[in-house]
Amino acid sequence: MAKLREEYNNFLKDIEENLKNKEDLEYVKVRFSMFVDKVIDQMDMIVDYKTQKMNEIEQKQKEIDDKMGKMQQIIDNIEKDIYSDEGFDFEIICPYCDNQFVIDVDEDKTEVECPVCNNIIELDWSGDVEEDSDCHGSCSGCHGCDDEPEEEQQEDKKQSTQSEDKEENNDDDM
Repeated sequence: MAKLREEYNNFLKDIEENLKNKEDLEYVKVRFSMFVDKVIDQMDMIVDYKTQKMNEIEQKQKEIDDKMGKMQQIIDNIEKDIYSDEGFDFEIICPYCDNQFVIDVDEDKTEVECPVCNNIIELDWSGDVEEDSDCHGSCSGCHGCDDEPEEEQQEDKKQSTQSEDKEENNDDDM
């Protein structure tokens, strides 16, 4: 702004030196002052607009920061729930008697005894499913089909398929 003011003063000085007619000189000074006032008004409007926009941006940023803070609190609470030192319960369904019971998660524990049938159930905390298992999932529940000879497994599968076919035929007859 200092440079603009200096330029303004230089302009007035130049006009005074070059205009000899006093009446013309006064007219140019008044008219130029009116022009400069308009320019300053426009500049003020621009500054006001920019200030308003900056305030809006700051307000939006504050709202975003508040939302991010709330989200962080929610995430922290979720992490506390997931990784709490208190542990959590794990539901087991006995593969021998279909009894459902709950145990505390303890990754050091590798087996648990069913409270109903007293069979030992192996625990695998890795979450990996054995791909080389002999179980084909064709029976209604796991009853040690790994130990069945393959011929019996195929026979069970064949009987299961025949039963399903009969049910479908009965449904069609109705």
